[in-house]
Amino acid sequence: MEERILNIPVVWPDYYEDCGHCIESLREMLEGLDGVRTVSINADRRELGISYDPNFLTFEEIKDRGRALGVSIDEHYSHRTVRISGLDCPDCAQKLETAIKRIRGVGWATLNYATSTLIVEFEPQVTSLDAITGRVKDFGYDIEGPRAEYPAKSAILRNARLAATVISGVLLAAGGMVWLLAGASAAVSTLFILAAVIGGIFPARTAALSLRGLVLDTNLLVTVAALGAIALHEYAEAGAVMFLFSLGGTLEAYTVDKTRKSIMSLIDASPPTATVKRNGAYLSAAVQDIEVGEIVLIKPGDKVPVDGTIVEGESTIDQSPITGESVPVSKSTGDVVYAGTINGRGSIEVRTTSPAEDNTLARMVHMVEQAQSQKAPTQQFSEKFGRYYTPIVIGLAVLVAIAGPLWIGGGYKDWFGRALTLLVVSCPCALVISTPVAIVAAIGNAAKSGVLIRGGAHLEMLGDVSVIAFDKTGTLTKGQLSICGVIPFNSHNPSDVLGIAAAIESRSEHPLADAIVSNAQQANLPRRAVQFFEAFPGKGARAVVEGEVFYIGSTRFMQELGIDVPATTAMAELQMRGCSVVYLSDGEKLWGAIGAAHTLKPGSLDAIAKLKDVGVRKTVMLTGDTVQSGRAIAAQLGIDEQHAELLPEDKLRKIKELSTGRQKVAMVGDGINDSPALAAADVGVAMGGAGSPAAIEAADVALMADDIALLPYAISLSKKAKRIIKQNVALSLLVVVLLVFGALSKYISLAVGVVGHEGSALIVIANSMRLLKRSPTPSAAGVD
Repeated sequence: MEERILNIPVVWPDYYEDCGHCIESLREMLEGLDGVRTVSINADRRELGISYDPNFLTFEEIKDRGRALGVSIDEHYSHRTVRISGLDCPDCAQKLETAIKRIRGVGWATLNYATSTLIVEFEPQVTSLDAITGRVKDFGYDIEGPRAEYPAKSAILRNARLAATVISGVLLAAGGMVWLLAGASAAVSTLFILAAVIGGIFPARTAALSLRGLVLDTNLLVTVAALGAIALHEYAEAGAVMFLFSLGGTLEAYTVDKTRKSIMSLIDASPPTATVKRNGAYLSAAVQDIEVGEIVLIKPGDKVPVDGTIVEGESTIDQSPITGESVPVSKSTGDVVYAGTINGRGSIEVRTTSPAEDNTLARMVHMVEQAQSQKAPTQQFSEKFGRYYTPIVIGLAVLVAIAGPLWIGGGYKDWFGRALTLLVVSCPCALVISTPVAIVAAIGNAAKSGVLIRGGAHLEMLGDVSVIAFDKTGTLTKGQLSICGVIPFNSHNPSDVLGIAAAIESRSEHPLADAIVSNAQQANLPRRAVQFFEAFPGKGARAVVEGEVFYIGSTRFMQELGIDVPATTAMAELQMRGCSVVYLSDGEKLWGAIGAAHTLKPGSLDAIAKLKDVGVRKTVMLTGDTVQSGRAIAAQLGIDEQHAELLPEDKLRKIKELSTGRQKVAMVGDGINDSPALAAADVGVAMGGAGSPAAIEAADVALMADDIALLPYAISLSKKAKRIIKQNVALSLLVVVLLVFGALSKYISLAVGVVGHEGSALIVIANSMRLLKRSPTPSAAGVD
């Protein structure tokens, strides 16, 4: 396990000085993060000491989590994301990453070959971004400029490599034709050598830069092998090797580029400019220059450039780029829209509510970029295997070339050829890319469907989850209460009970008030005048409605007034359904009872059932609501276990209890009140990330659409990704063993070795790209 140890200053609110519980909450939250080993907080010096595995967690993420609790962690390190063009082989990426880590002042770096993204943390006082990008250029790669330049540069590089490959192939074919028709000659040898030289332009260039950096990579080994074949006068073999290697590199670059585009499409979802209303005129302005509060005009068919609230107009909005919802949503004055979504046929004016660098799309992109930096356990194994395996095989190749003729017999030319073949097949490129390409493809697919996954480790862990705990309100049920029954007493009718209750509750802030008032309005009941209102906190209220005194409140309030509450069958049924009940009386007799309860979110019942189908063995509900309410909701949804009347610390304790043993536990909540439990779970899943910055910062997985039906889809995608990764690793190891055995026993030639080497890498990439297939209905449990 890689470990990084930091001692960094922190800034917290003044009330932390006298709040030991606040500091303890910060420590527990950080300790609950995946990858954290130890946490210490020196309150007197305001210093945080933390050790963690950077493959699971970044310094930027630690800052985000601290910010959620009001704590600012000092900018001791600068965090930068750099996109690299020209990255053409996986082991080259690994060697470049190692070289960057060795730069003095670099605390940590990771280079993801699948996305050509370098994420680096460094001390600005010791080194600079220029020094880091200079090291990248030393290896022969370029730093991407503005987004618009990337496709052009990438296309030029791809076309040049393709042209070299085609010319090399034509020359190789021409040489073969002449040899078949006229036999061996100087012209044939020249054609084969030219095929090797032109096909080797790009590999040889990269090999020279690798040699300059004292790094052994596949390009260098294949170039040496081709030169060795020429030295042995095996010109056809040299031409075939370089053509096949160039062809494999070209196809590999093309297929990996499709994976990269899956991420770039998310980044490019926001338009660069927008129409802003300034001084009564509509002007075009760069999105990053639009300030909070400014009015933006969005025409039919345009992408929404900002997060904001509609102040004029109505339209339908395609929110699929952000939330994954397949059906456009109707929006009108007062509704919220998100950057990156697409306007329908209406024209709307939107008041900006957040700057471009902090809107919903920017937070999504930031989380995806963080996800690219975190290596899954399988990827760490692959890279560790490669670090030990490649030098061993290179040493074995040298031993074969020198000792083979002495120990076993035969000519040096024969054994030197075997050693060259062994060199070509020694780099486990397919193994190195077996995990990262699959991880990036899966995370890209999930992001397009409205599921943000913080990294490869969390993606793999999600597939291992066997127990899922849910918060109730806002997760399984709607946040608003709805009326579940009106029961009249003493010959009064339900309309009078509801109408008088609505009049009183129109002055109240009780949680039931909105539900009662809304239900009365829907029933078109006449509004009644209230002359007096007095609240009794925790009990109920008294009011004068149209000249008569009425009381509304709990059973205890009625008993204090001397009013008997009958235990009728209807009342028992309300309580069995988990309804919260309030009573209405005139101080002498009971008029009626009104029950209200949280209603299930659409899709909750189906989602719980599908979780069983994707391998979740137990579901648990943790709620602060009453036992009756919790029991009723759990029964409706078919949840295995429920715990009610819990405070946030009680939920945290329950998560720790569920985590005992080898079972992996996920916690699903709103990302704010449930943050301690989310952090303590093996996987924290936050609902409603599109409207909540805290939800994105607090969780390992964020469901952008606030749709619990996305959870079975995410787990199914994780399981599919794990299956594909295992297939890739198994295939890669099998091909490596077969190629090494074939090279040593001379069952395969140098050209066949290149075919096996490049072919296995292409198969692994193609297999991983199956994860890019968009599920037609993200709410479905399965992923095709």
